[in-house]
Order: sequence, then C-alpha cells, then structure tokens
Amino acid sequence: MSNDFPLPNLENDQIRPFYEGAERGELVVPRCTGCGRFNWYPRDSCRYCDGEDLPWTVVSGEGALFSWAVVARAFVPQFAERVPYVAALVSLSEAPEVRIVSNVIECEPSTLEIGMPVHAVFRRVEFPDVKGSLTAPFFVPGEGMADPEETN
Repeated sequence: MSNDFPLPNLENDQIRPFYEGAERGELVVPRCTGCGRFNWYPRDSCRYCDGEDLPWTVVSGEGALFSWAVVARAFVPQFAERVPYVAALVSLSEAPEVRIVSNVIECEPSTLEIGMPVHAVFRRVEFPDVKGSLTAPFFVPGEGMADPEETN
C-alpha cells in the first residue's frame, strides 16, 4: 500500500482537473462541446455522441441527495478517525444524470432524505500517516453556496 493512499492519484489526467477545480473552490465536470451533455465519470470521449472535446466546465454545486449510506466501520485504517460518516451520491442540478460520490457533512444522518437539496463546499482532506493532502468537494444540506471564506 502506497504511503499516499487513500488520496487520489493527481497525476491521472482524467481526474486531476476535478481536484484542481476544487482547489479553486469550483465544482467542475467534463461537458461535450458536440452535444452539450455532461459526462461523468471522466473519459476520453463523450458517452452520448463520441465527441472528443470535453472541456471541464464549472457547475453550480447545487444538487439533490440521490442516495447515501452511513459508514460506521472503517474498511481502511486511514478512515478510522472519520467514522461515522455519510457516503453519498449527489445528483447535480445542471445534469441530474451526473451523480458525484462524496460525503454529506455538517448534519445529522437521521435528517437526510432522498431528493433533499444539497450544495458543495470545499474542504482540505488529510489522513494520519499519509503523505500529502488535497481539497475536495463535500456536500451540506440546503440551497445556495456557502460563504467562500468558510469553504476552504
């Protein structure tokens, strides 16, 4: 196991722009210039029209809770201090078929409901005994973006 696990490999050209956007406080998703559809998970060609021009596009960060699970047991040691936490799929407002895997934070899990509005906030992610850190999007209940001073 690498000493930077469980952080994503930011040398991977397909996901690096996602985390570069998060570092700027922006949620970004590839969007095909040919058909205008958002494509998630990132890939080399559009899943709808096979277009190859998929620039990363800023989205609002607004969405709806599609599904979630409360994780009560750490499956890797780096997550032990984080349990319990809410792992979630968030459906984006601009493209409901795009579902971002993240965590819902700053709420009691018992208050979560399918379809409830959520919005992105950006937090620094670090793990004990892991080299490096990064900024990633998390989601909080409610509509409207949080104060940018509070998101980093």
